[in-house]
Amino acid sequence: MRGSSSFVLIAAALLTASPAAAEEIVLDTGRGRLAGTLERPGGAKPRVCALIVAGSGPTDRDGNQQGMRNDSLKQLAQGLALRGICTLRYDKRGVGGSTDAMLVERDLRFDTYIADATAWIARLRRVGGAPRVAAVGHSEGALVALLAARHAQANAVVSIAGAGRPAAELIREQLQQLPAVSRRRGEFILNELVAGRLVSDVPPDFGMMFRPSVQPYLMSWTGYNPAEEIRTFSAPVMIVQGTADQQVPVGDARILAAANPRATLSLIPDMNHVLKLSKTAEEQRAAYSDPAVPIDARVVDAIAGFLLNLP
Repeated sequence: MRGSSSFVLIAAALLTASPAAAEEIVLDTGRGRLAGTLERPGGAKPRVCALIVAGSGPTDRDGNQQGMRNDSLKQLAQGLALRGICTLRYDKRGVGGSTDAMLVERDLRFDTYIADATAWIARLRRVGGAPRVAAVGHSEGALVALLAARHAQANAVVSIAGAGRPAAELIREQLQQLPAVSRRRGEFILNELVAGRLVSDVPPDFGMMFRPSVQPYLMSWTGYNPAEEIRTFSAPVMIVQGTADQQVPVGDARILAAANPRATLSLIPDMNHVLKLSKTAEEQRAAYSDPAVPIDARVVDAIAGFLLNLP
């Protein structure tokens, strides 16, 4: 863990703080209403509030998708509240309480999610009651949080299991698993999208990955390089990565940390992608589908220590 020596020990009183008070919050984006939960810590006024940004796909404010409930982000919010940190987490467009904000797929852009998170940070500044506001993003949400934090001039950002490489490189890595003919066709489509050109003739076997309606989103996403974005981010940064993450390798966290030497890197042994201790295959499976399995307390402690010691 880099930078851990600068942390001040969290006061014992915070570790036994009274339960948080949850409040439903609605944000009118002008293109639909988003729903979220403001989790206030009990006791003293918080020193910092954090927006929690969920990862890819139809993910709700608690970190869940249909048929896959793990409550990882809900547990993270509650854990931070018990350590004196106010949090706000929200359902993505088209999910849970944000179904009103569902967009037609061809109208969705990566920048849509950035704009949503930016607006939430502004809202959190008004309702959180803390002098400092941070953005905490998980997986794909790590890049969203980073970019939104820059736009909203947040005081810090925490990247949890965030990719260190551009989306095009991640997609190209997936294409390497295909037979040569399919791989070349997939790489042609990907290269066209990176160049800003839509592809109308998509083979059926690439319908899921490159269907015409999702191409505008992919084009907007591939325009960002996480390492470059984190390199130029001037506020404090923390990078958190579990060594048992089977979706994002530790190498990506190291890429991000190398890009911003000022960042605090926290590698958590045996923690998986949904922030839970996973030493065995059975524990990996349970982590994704059993909300009763708690997230690793070390991730809460690390993030709380970072946020509570912001300048």
